[in-house]
Amino acid sequence: MALKLIDYGSKEYKQMVDLRMQMLRKPLGLTFLPEELEKEKHDILIGCFDDDKMEGCCLLTEIEPGILRLRQMAVTSGLQGKGLGRAILIFAENVARDRGFKKICMHARKTALGFYEKLGYVKIGDEFIEVTVPHYEMEKAL
Repeated sequence: MALKLIDYGSKEYKQMVDLRMQMLRKPLGLTFLPEELEKEKHDILIGCFDDDKMEGCCLLTEIEPGILRLRQMAVTSGLQGKGLGRAILIFAENVARDRGFKKICMHARKTALGFYEKLGYVKIGDEFIEVTVPHYEMEKAL
């Protein structure tokens, strides 16, 4: 397993979009708009690979100085629960710290709350609906 930063527009980025589409959007009957993907040009893009095959990913978007939003965390079906998500998140936190960020926040799907809580994220506020599914705001100081 190799964790690495991905360049926007690269072949790894295309794999990332495909994985996110399969795991996060398609099950909800949603797609990505070109404008959404265009905004990712300035994000920190992270992938987890076995040889050249992407098995998991996430994005970090700066929302204000010192604060990143974790978005689009996805792990290939069949590999969930095997530590890949944890490894990706720890890698993302280390990249964020190295770049001087102080906090990561996110809109976490309700079904993933336990995963993020085990890694030190705290639920903020009440449940809300986003992309048709229940979410919670979560955050962690780095």
